[in-house]
Amino acid sequence: MQKKDKEKVFGGEWSEAQLREFLVAESYDGSDADYIAVIRAYRHMVPGTFADFIKLFAAEGHNLDAKNADGVTLLETIESHAQGKEYAEIIRAAA
Repeated sequence: MQKKDKEKVFGGEWSEAQLREFLVAESYDGSDADYIAVIRAYRHMVPGTFADFIKLFAAEGHNLDAKNADGVTLLETIESHAQGKEYAEIIRAAA
């Protein structure tokens, strides 16, 4: 019998070390690395955790106006999602 994969946990308390793991990303398609980092965090975090991440992201000097390879900003991407409004407000508040 195969072992069940560990379930992903999106909520709960995240340590600063866990948040920092999302600060570093590599781009393989010409998108800004900061764009990749925030989109990855957005996909894995509940709004409260995402807010903590964005505070750290901005404090570390990362670019909240980063764009993907098509020139679309983080805010434009997240706003285009039906469930993205709260996340977009977090980015606006930090900008």
